[in-house]
Amino acid sequence: MGYLEAQYKEEPFFTTTIDKVVNWARSSSLWPMTFGISCCAIEMMATGASRFDLDRLGVIFRATPRQSDLMIVAGTVTYKMAPVVRKVYDQMPEPRWVIAMGGCTVSGGPFPTYSVLQGIDYVVPVDVHVPGCAPRPEALLYGILMLQKKIQESRPGILEMIRGSLQRYKESKLLRPLAKA
Repeated sequence: MGYLEAQYKEEPFFTTTIDKVVNWARSSSLWPMTFGISCCAIEMMATGASRFDLDRLGVIFRATPRQSDLMIVAGTVTYKMAPVVRKVYDQMPEPRWVIAMGGCTVSGGPFPTYSVLQGIDYVVPVDVHVPGCAPRPEALLYGILMLQKKIQESRPGILEMIRGSLQRYKESKLLRPLAKA
């Protein structure tokens, strides 16, 4: 029995770290950006409806990137749309996460053409991939739960935030030629 348990053995108490509290708060209050490009957006909207009820997980859809910390990219991304996706991503505050929803977003889907981007990973760093064409709402719900687990296991220290910002800055320098194409 430790010092704290001996001191407060009659009164209930709990101890934790600030990291765990911050991660719990971040994972329990995801605000995704509504960014539906094609048919997967219908499934994303169905996930947010009353049958699956994302509100119970703390997921509230926002219509502006400055109020959201999660981007769910749902649908076929073309080269013409890629700079817009990147611009919206850059407008989101730190920390920010990305879910790629659907086969077209993850790998270009059945469109190996000159105009379709073969994976959103070329534009923004993706945290969770949700495969399918179009993925069922349960699949997106599972992807959100996986992202919440990933957030809870991460360390939200200030040094990691700075490293993440520097890494994203380097990635944006690498992706600038793509935006001009």
